[in-house]
Amino acid sequence: MTSAPPAGRATEVDTGPVDWPHIAREVADDLATDAVEREQAGKPPHDEIARLRESGLLTLLVPAGHGGGGADWRTAYTVVRTIAAADGAVGHLLGSHYFLSYCARFFAGPERAARVERAFTAGQWYWGGGIASQEPPLMLTPTAGGYLLDGHQRYGSGVGVADRLVVRAAVPGTGEPLAVVVDGAGPGLLSGSGGDTFGQRLAAAGGVGFDSVRVTADDVLGSLSADDGVLSPFAGLAAPAARLISAHYCLGVAEGLLGEVREHGRAARSAWQPFSPQPWPGSPPQDPYVLTAYGELAVAARAASALADQAVSALTDGLAQGEDLDDEECAAIAVLASAAEAAASRAAQEVTTGALDALGVPAAFTRHGLDRFWRDTRTHTLREPVAHRLREVGDYFLNGAHPPFSLPA
Repeated sequence: MTSAPPAGRATEVDTGPVDWPHIAREVADDLATDAVEREQAGKPPHDEIARLRESGLLTLLVPAGHGGGGADWRTAYTVVRTIAAADGAVGHLLGSHYFLSYCARFFAGPERAARVERAFTAGQWYWGGGIASQEPPLMLTPTAGGYLLDGHQRYGSGVGVADRLVVRAAVPGTGEPLAVVVDGAGPGLLSGSGGDTFGQRLAAAGGVGFDSVRVTADDVLGSLSADDGVLSPFAGLAAPAARLISAHYCLGVAEGLLGEVREHGRAARSAWQPFSPQPWPGSPPQDPYVLTAYGELAVAARAASALADQAVSALTDGLAQGEDLDDEECAAIAVLASAAEAAASRAAQEVTTGALDALGVPAAFTRHGLDRFWRDTRTHTLREPVAHRLREVGDYFLNGAHPPFSLPA
């Protein structure tokens, strides 16, 4: 590891503000060249993480004063979406990394967060793990020199390649859940199972065990309790921030597939009119069924994208308020993010099914690898059922009820 800026990243001193979306597009283009082959090989994503590290994208959200890219969440979401369009598993790795590496800002004090971020940028760490609300917490037993962490986490993102993990743990007796940072290469970590999903094969996800892993007091970031009054409204923004990563991941995968099938669809015979004459070479498709199908898919993706943009604007405004944010404002942002995640999830499922239907038989060819978009989407959406988000939105709409503090997988 090195504390020097990554070779692929420009600095404000050298060339002015960094164009992170442009860098993301370059990385995405690089990933797209061999996405099918890498996905089918299913090797641990060490090379993919190295590509992200060299580009400077890993530290994008860290303030420039702490050695990072100094970008905001809107930029981070754009980057995740761009990468996910080229490679869904790598987009998932990056999105999880952004949220988990930002947890010190949400749950720890400013001084501790600054220390974490300086160490992060110096080491160019990739962050994995997970603090999902549905995950049973690990046990954090106090000792003379700090804590011992024990238990098994059923699911964590990037656990096979992470330099640092953020996990959910609880102190015996009180049961209060805490966010804890763990060295990914430290003693006592046991590789588990659960990463053999049919999609997101390069996300290095799965279970991981902890056997008397030593944790210092400084590694305990703060509470994850959903009880009223425990978390500040600013800390409560962790939930919508994570939900919008999920939303932009879904939109990225959907847009990636639409981009690929558009090129195939322009040259392919209509799936609904197999006996129609082959179009003249170079002429655009005119089958009204095909045009209507693609039109519906484009509308679904764009509608979900517009809602996600609205939610991102609300989140960035809330983050800018800092500790001045109140509970009502936090709830409104959380509900809007839940609506955006639900819409993006539905749009991604509609697009990744309907686009393959519109393309027809060529969509089944292994050499095209188009099935990976559908598999990545379904793997993601199975972890986050849309029904929970719709219930939160409905309860807020009808009763003004604030959604519970709930972190996604």
